[in-house]
Amino acid sequence: MTKRWRQIGVLLLAVVLGASVAACGSNQASSGGEGAANGQEAGTGTTQASKVTVGTDTSYLPFEFLNQETGKYDGFDMDLLEAVAKEAGFTYELKPMDFSGLIPALQTNNLDMVIAGVTIKPEREQVIDFSRPYYDAGTLILVRADNDSIKGAADLKGKVIATKQGTSSYDYAAKLDGVKEVVPFPNIDQAYMELEKGSADAVVFDSPNVLYYSNTKGSGKVKVVGDLLEGQQFAIAFPKGSELRAKVDAALEKLMENGTYDQLYEKWFGEKPKK
Repeated sequence: MTKRWRQIGVLLLAVVLGASVAACGSNQASSGGEGAANGQEAGTGTTQASKVTVGTDTSYLPFEFLNQETGKYDGFDMDLLEAVAKEAGFTYELKPMDFSGLIPALQTNNLDMVIAGVTIKPEREQVIDFSRPYYDAGTLILVRADNDSIKGAADLKGKVIATKQGTSSYDYAAKLDGVKEVVPFPNIDQAYMELEKGSADAVVFDSPNVLYYSNTKGSGKVKVVGDLLEGQQFAIAFPKGSELRAKVDAALEKLMENGTYDQLYEKWFGEKPKK
């Protein structure tokens, strides 16, 4: 090969490599817009670098669920997340997963934050950080509509209780004296099904979800008995030391001051929050 042909070959190789690099850069940029196309990003005027990965469990009505009519995730938490992101100035990508996997994902920094009706608990505060509380809840007992033998927690002795695994409700049920068995399920809907078909005597779970179910799909088939068993507060969760926490806290405070929070609360729970 002559010297001139070698020079031409080098030039051609440089052109090919340059085109390849440009194509790769183009592909990387376009992949960043995927969340926006799916309607899972919020906020304006932010850069791709500020996108936050948010974990949630989309089977917790009325906080987060898949809306069959729109094909998008809906609920109080989803509306609150959108409002917080807009106020704090970040975009986000939603990562649905089982509730039991959310806290481990925060601990390994595979998620930037979690909103999924997560109860503030001392043992959780040792491994993750929480925002300020945004919802006051508790635990309730649900039984079949024709059951007159269970009127409160004392009547659960010798009974089979169904609930959701990895939750405060499971921890509470497991500590009840004399319970025959506590059966955990990945999805609370499975616990409700077990109750309705008679495989469980009661469901012990978070009050907002129990009340929502008893007034919708479970209407006429199940009923709530007894008083609120324990007080709980829900908060948004973060990896330990997250800088995002302060921004979210500031956004939550602003939303509670300007009336946005009250509007969302009334939309999903039919009343304004108790002050």
